[in-house]
Amino acid sequence: MRPEAPADAVSARAPAKVNALLAVGPLRPDGFHELRTVYLAVSLFDVVTARPGDGLSLAVTGEDAEVVPADRRNLVWRAAELLAEHAGVPADADLEIAKSIPAAAGLAGGSADAAAALVALDALWGTRADRDDLLELAARLGSDVPFSLLGGVALGTGHGEQLTPVLAGPSWHLVLGLAGEGLSTPSVYAELDRLRAAGRVPDGSDLLPAEPVIAALRSGPAAALAAALGNDLQAPALALRPELGRALRAATGAGALGALVSGSGPTVAALAEDGPAAVRLAATLAGEGVFRTLRIVSGPVPGARLVG
Repeated sequence: MRPEAPADAVSARAPAKVNALLAVGPLRPDGFHELRTVYLAVSLFDVVTARPGDGLSLAVTGEDAEVVPADRRNLVWRAAELLAEHAGVPADADLEIAKSIPAAAGLAGGSADAAAALVALDALWGTRADRDDLLELAARLGSDVPFSLLGGVALGTGHGEQLTPVLAGPSWHLVLGLAGEGLSTPSVYAELDRLRAAGRVPDGSDLLPAEPVIAALRSGPAAALAAALGNDLQAPALALRPELGRALRAATGAGALGALVSGSGPTVAALAEDGPAAVRLAATLAGEGVFRTLRIVSGPVPGARLVG
């Protein structure tokens, strides 16, 4: 592909995700787990800005900036190298991530950053990659990155990267409560395998069905979605972080229709009946002293997009 003239500075934003369903199969010989998940993109965004540069540089500001690497360990850096290689252009850009999505929170903040970087750098470098090109590159970066590009609602299979978009009906309102410091996703999966080996949780051979969640997202009511929520990683997250149990109880006790750990945690996603109910729920939870951060969000929202 022939690049266009470079822009001066380009920004793109991408949303956090909540797994309304996360079913995890047994550990396979290749070290991976088969997943069946229903993704919901919600209105909490990170913004990546790309400017012309000499080589690559990366700065991080905002939420949890002090714990986010600003070098090749960051998916944004790897996204830049991957797109440059794909397009046959120099990997030259000064990159900045402005974070609102907490790090290591089960909300796919790093994946959102990578997706936003692909979109911003495609525009900065004029590579004119189409959506399929970007989705293919995203899948090479991580299981959640393709959904961060797509947004909305989607059924994810494989490692989560094989996506089938789902038509969702109403707007859903949630309160996201971050309980304590971040949890390592590999550690949560390892704890799941340990619990399964000990016979303390189901072995994953019978994956939770996605149909009830998808049906509820399409047509409601909110109580039907609350009843269908499920996450196989919740038990190991609770085992590693027992105070999450108190957080889940606080959410339902404060009036949430349903609550679950989002992804590998430690964020609790609490479902509210509507927007005003979400505001009341967040106000009640703020007085409980259980969560260090609370966010009122809604979804579905679009995936990675240019802004400004």
